[in-house]
Amino acid sequence: MEMPERARMKERLQAKLAELETLDASGAEIRRPVELDQQVQGRLSRMDAIQVQAMAEAGSRRRQAEQARIRAALARIAEGEYGYCVACGEPIAARRLENDPAVPNCVDCAA
Repeated sequence: MEMPERARMKERLQAKLAELETLDASGAEIRRPVELDQQVQGRLSRMDAIQVQAMAEAGSRRRQAEQARIRAALARIAEGEYGYCVACGEPIAARRLENDPAVPNCVDCAA
């Protein structure tokens, strides 16, 4: 992959990482422990709050996994290994990288 293309992919990856970090920080309030005092809220409201909290935690875990994939791709860019499959070392198709700049494997190794 050519240097201008790598630079563009690096910018896309950094922008996505910043977006994910912002989303994760903004959801911190929703992920806080649910108040279980029956004097404060009813049983159904607590169950609703617990469900919302669980969904927020699942979303946070997905964002953290995506952040790890992006950081690994940025490390490959820094090392000059970006655009090559981490399993077999063959080039990853440009269309595949365009679709997902953080993808670590070629089509064959991903299957």
